[in-house]
Amino acid sequence: MEFDFTTLPGPDRYRLLTNFVGPRPIALVTTRSADGRDNAAPMSFFNVFAHEPPILVLGIQPRANGDDKDTVANIRRSGEFVVNMVDMSIAERMIVCGVNFAPEVDELAFAGFTALGCRKIAVSRIAESPCAFECRVERLIDYPRRVLVVGEVVHMHVQDRCLDAAGRYVNPETYQPIARLHADAYITSDRQFELKKPDHLLAYEAAPPSAGPALGVVR
Repeated sequence: MEFDFTTLPGPDRYRLLTNFVGPRPIALVTTRSADGRDNAAPMSFFNVFAHEPPILVLGIQPRANGDDKDTVANIRRSGEFVVNMVDMSIAERMIVCGVNFAPEVDELAFAGFTALGCRKIAVSRIAESPCAFECRVERLIDYPRRVLVVGEVVHMHVQDRCLDAAGRYVNPETYQPIARLHADAYITSDRQFELKKPDHLLAYEAAPPSAGPALGVVR
């Protein structure tokens, strides 16, 4: 099958993109309203894009009437947000935060989350989240039906259980983030495996031959 994305209706583009580009990690994004109320919303158009500087990017659609969602409105005003990662222990509460609540509803309280203060920004993070990234807006890129929020990470919180004893590497037995596949299908990273470059390619990277590569073919 072939699909011409220059003529394909928006809902069909969404279906194909989200069905085949995955799994997509979940960002449970917390922000603060003008009157100091906590807001939380899950986003699956999300990923890390750089480490120098440390950049996370969110893609957020407006409401059906074209108005900004509460998350975007809060981010535009304050320039701050938190990305709380999601594992199975908080998956069901994350879904609750996806309900289109009225602006005056505190989603953290409604979903039964514990709000904790951040170190460098005036936004609450979620105590139950395995890790949380405090972010300041680096820039906003507006499209007719989408805004890309480019955020620089200024602080990170990680539950001790998620790291090895040295605090250096993730413990795959205890940090198993979930991600979205398609429609209402999600996946958890409880079946992990390693893939490493072959030794002869590592040797090639270390000292590539001047006469050109003799690398063999991977089939």
